Amino acid sequence: MIQESPFKESLRYLRKNKSAMIGLGIIIFFVIIAIFAQFIAPHSPIDQNLKNNLKPGFWAGIKINFLGTDEFGRDLLSRIIYGARVSLTVGLIAVLIGVLLGASGGIVAGFLGGKIDNLIMRIVDIMFSLPSILLAIVIVAVMGRGLSKAMIAIGITYSPQIARIMRSETILVRNTEYMEAARAIGNSNFRTMLIHVLPNVTSTIIVYGTLSIGSAILDAAALGFLGLGAQPPTAEWGAMLASSIHSITGGYWWVETFPGIAIVLSVLGFNLLGDGLRDAIDPRLRRKL
Repeated sequence: MIQESPFKESLRYLRKNKSAMIGLGIIIFFVIIAIFAQFIAPHSPIDQNLKNNLKPGFWAGIKINFLGTDEFGRDLLSRIIYGARVSLTVGLIAVLIGVLLGASGGIVAGFLGGKIDNLIMRIVDIMFSLPSILLAIVIVAVMGRGLSKAMIAIGITYSPQIARIMRSETILVRNTEYMEAARAIGNSNFRTMLIHVLPNVTSTIIVYGTLSIGSAILDAAALGFLGLGAQPPTAEWGAMLASSIHSITGGYWWVETFPGIAIVLSVLGFNLLGDGLRDAIDPRLRRKL
């Protein structure tokens, strides 16, 4: 009998996980919307139509606005569709920044140990002393408002969590026999970390990164809600919620409801897929599906 490769075995377990497949379907749906936003959206996300602005009813007084309009008469469906492009991009880039910073620091700390380990972990402890959203607000306040600044801030706030996880995983790998063999044949520390340590912790990076994308989208929405993320007239789900606060008491429920649903679904999709990846990749966590 041919031995199944670890990758194919993990993929088979992932396919059997119904919740993970639902999450993957949600993610694919939003990715398709983000890529083809200019073809799917019925209107421009920034064009205003104050003539038919916010008339009572689900249709907002005009049939071509399927989900209604916002306070400036902009088509809400089009802004949600274009907002998927912004929010997904923010989540992916922010997590990528966090992974690059955190994984690098965690692997170096776990592999070298000693004073370098103590230095990196003390920096991590200092960053952990502040709530992540508060730390992100401080970073944005220092760098200035804007979408690019929000991505960097969110990425920095995620790096200490990833660093601590990578340090633990690296320490486990460092004490294995093949690592002793790699050092015995004269491999440098950099080559050993790159060739032997990194491939053995990649699965953990993938799982944690997937789970973190949903949280990063939520944090980006929070910064946008506070006016520190995407600036008007950019269509971003958090900023859309912030601009619709006054509409809650005016009876225009659709203005804040549909962007909120988009945030919930996208976060749910990444969380479901991340949980499924964790169960599929780690043999200790695999359930009988």
